[in-house]
Amino acid sequence: MVEKTKLHIIVYAALGKGLSGGDNILIELSKRWADKLDITIYGGLQIKDAACAKGLTNVVFNTCPSKTKFRYLERMFWSLKTAFTFKDVGIVYTASDFLHDLLVGWIIKLRNPKIKWISGYYLVAPPVFAPNSPYRGFSRIRGLGYWLMQRFTLRIVNKWADIVYVTSVPETKHFPNKKTVVIRGGVNIPKILNSDIKKEYEAVFLGRFHYQKGVLELIDIWKMVCKIKPKAKLIMIGDGTLWNKCQVKREKLGLYDNISFIPFVGDNLKEYYFTRSKLILHPATFDSGGMSAAEGMAYGLPAVGFDLEVFKTYYPRGMVHVKTKEEFCKVIIELLNN
Repeated sequence: MVEKTKLHIIVYAALGKGLSGGDNILIELSKRWADKLDITIYGGLQIKDAACAKGLTNVVFNTCPSKTKFRYLERMFWSLKTAFTFKDVGIVYTASDFLHDLLVGWIIKLRNPKIKWISGYYLVAPPVFAPNSPYRGFSRIRGLGYWLMQRFTLRIVNKWADIVYVTSVPETKHFPNKKTVVIRGGVNIPKILNSDIKKEYEAVFLGRFHYQKGVLELIDIWKMVCKIKPKAKLIMIGDGTLWNKCQVKREKLGLYDNISFIPFVGDNLKEYYFTRSKLILHPATFDSGGMSAAEGMAYGLPAVGFDLEVFKTYYPRGMVHVKTKEEFCKVIIELLNN
């Protein structure tokens, strides 16, 4: 019997209820690799629960607790402990560019150059004051910290990683001397689509409530839509730092009856909302891909998004690309009418 190659997946940075694109990618890849590779996933209980819920069970989970309010520091302790005690062989795949994950791959590679290191680097942030920067106000401080961190981690990955996973063709330019693999977001297409289900919502949004995802812009756009279609309903599914701001803005613009917010949901509830919506909206102002639009398209929903460079290769079909909020509204109305 041939011994399977060992694959060690590092995903300590996954902390919240919602999964990032990189987390979803590692789960789906692992489901397809599990028959051929001996997989161990290192992370918290959140990633184990999410992976098991998505049908990934034939792997080993090496989980750490997050018991205190200082969970980020707690996770860093566990990630560094893994890095400096690791004595195995095979391949190490770090699921994100955050230090909780990336430092583990780098340290293991330094300690054992024979290890093959795959670095998942799914978003290269713009400078905080660039025209396309998604950061505003106080979030610019966090954005600046993240951008400075990436000046450091990009150097590490370009020098030490064996392979880099990115999500779109434009991102490959950041790794000129590395073998890069473009992994676009993929979803399982439903086998049966029931066209008789009553549509309760004109549109649905799924994603993080973050400046990058254009959630505040979406509320402005929906106000324009409601001036033409006063009863139009939008459901926004997700979680994140702008959750409260979005609710305040909804009240300020008088859209309480037009916009509903719900936290991240499982696949079954996603299907419920997708099948009861007419459109999926993806108003990201900066992105490296964005799998949620693909999830909606899998249910036959037309998508509308801003005209970002990345979408020209990521979503060349299935998404209507617009340049302004006014054009975004116009396209929504046209699609709802026809």
